[in-house]
Amino acid sequence: MTPTGMDQLSPPAEQVMVHSLEDYPAPLPAPRPPITPGWRAAVSTRQRRLWTAALAAALLVTAGGIGLLYLDDTNNQATIRDLNTKNESLTGRNQNLADQLKVTQGQLTVSRQQVTDLTSELQHPTLSVWNVPMTLNGPIYYLSSTVPDTFTYHLKLTSNGPMDVSILSTQQFKDAILCVNNGLGNTDYCMHHSGATWGVLGVRSVNYDFTLAEGCAAYLAIITAPNPVTITPDVTVTYNPAAAVTGACR
Repeated sequence: MTPTGMDQLSPPAEQVMVHSLEDYPAPLPAPRPPITPGWRAAVSTRQRRLWTAALAAALLVTAGGIGLLYLDDTNNQATIRDLNTKNESLTGRNQNLADQLKVTQGQLTVSRQQVTDLTSELQHPTLSVWNVPMTLNGPIYYLSSTVPDTFTYHLKLTSNGPMDVSILSTQQFKDAILCVNNGLGNTDYCMHHSGATWGVLGVRSVNYDFTLAEGCAAYLAIITAPNPVTITPDVTVTYNPAAAVTGACR
């Protein structure tokens, strides 16, 4: 073929390049359509509304919880005040009852003592046996009082001058009478110097409890004075019988 003939030939067709799959990169994801400013504004407004609603709901729940706690605390405080008031009332009543009990116990103690005293008095009554004033006109006179058997003899005397007082057994009294009759002395002397179970001389008052007659009926109280005097007696006896014979009766 001649060159002229080759030039007249049409140009060869475009070569097709054949590549393997490995020669191509992985396809890229389709791009998201761009968000327009109006869409963004709508989304932002919706989000704010949702947050506002959620916040309002949270505030309502919180306020409700606080309100419930406040009411509960108020009720508890009221209950505590009521309990404190009741406790104070009970404490006051308890103190009143304790005071009343103390008073009652004191009254009971007094009543028991009164019962004991009355029982003792019933078992051992005290009786007055001589309370009329008497006058001694001089040393040759005497006053006598029988000391009763089974009794404690309470000899209580006062006078407006010196007096001599003795308690004599019946035998001692007999010896005193013989002393006077035999001229050994006057009555004031012999009644107190012929033997005596008990005696005092030259006194203005006497207060003596004689017990030897509690089991023996053998005694007399004798009062004399060297000069005229008035004797004021307050003699009593208490019933108290001895369990055995006493004094001069033994």
